[in-house]
Amino acid sequence: MSRPPFLTLPDHARAHRLETARGSFAVLDATPPAGTALRGTALLVPGFTGSKEDFVALLEPLAAAGFRTVAVDGRGQHETGGPRSEAAYAQPELAADVVAQAEALPGPVHLLGHSLGGLVARRAVLETGARRWASLTVMSSGPAAIEAEQQARTKMLLDALAVADMETVWQAMRELDVEDAGAPATVPEVTGAVDDFMHRRWLANVPELLVVTGRQLISEPDRVAELAAVPLPKLVISGAVDHAWPIPWLDDMAERLSAVRVVIDGAEHSPNSEQPAATAEALTAFWRSV
Repeated sequence: MSRPPFLTLPDHARAHRLETARGSFAVLDATPPAGTALRGTALLVPGFTGSKEDFVALLEPLAAAGFRTVAVDGRGQHETGGPRSEAAYAQPELAADVVAQAEALPGPVHLLGHSLGGLVARRAVLETGARRWASLTVMSSGPAAIEAEQQARTKMLLDALAVADMETVWQAMRELDVEDAGAPATVPEVTGAVDDFMHRRWLANVPELLVVTGRQLISEPDRVAELAAVPLPKLVISGAVDHAWPIPWLDDMAERLSAVRVVIDGAEHSPNSEQPAATAEALTAFWRSV
């Protein structure tokens, strides 16, 4: 479960609703400060159980580098909301939402997907080709289903969601330390605020979203060859350790994609929150190069 290091928005960033052809989505939107040339627009798609706040530490450095940066809550996530229907969260539906979000922004758009968001972003690119995108970044997201131990943990969560309410499942996860990823903040006031936020965020997620996307994580096919055929600049970025998709899997995927490969030292599954400065530097270097 990705954990933002803090929640305060930087200057030149605001929370609002992005209106699209497929509905309204809650976003955090950071624009370059006055006097900074606009180099492009980036759309950041969060992962399983995540939200736009997972990218809060990237907003300031990416905007300062000249990139308008829009982090989004997908349908069913946190402040966007969504229907109580499993069909609404099929991967083609989530990918179509990402395409609609990009079409509501000045393009072409640099698309980034973290974890499950990487699978959704990949699907969006496969559905549309290169026409809407400036580049694709898959962050801590692999070629197919997550590895076996993480599949077992995800199945435990799905089993719990089938018989218990969200609050009960939350308490069980805390007790078992299931899916705990990311180092907590060191300032007590910040830690308490982030803890409270994560609890609220969990309860705000639509259960059907978690069920359907959890199934995707344990059954996703390998579509790397299809993605490699799309003529689009690609970046595979991760921490130095990843328990969902092991680093050798990500290295191999990058080679198959002919993608730029970056490993962020000192980070695990969420370099966006664990080592945001180094992550932002790698992203801006890649985006400027394409």
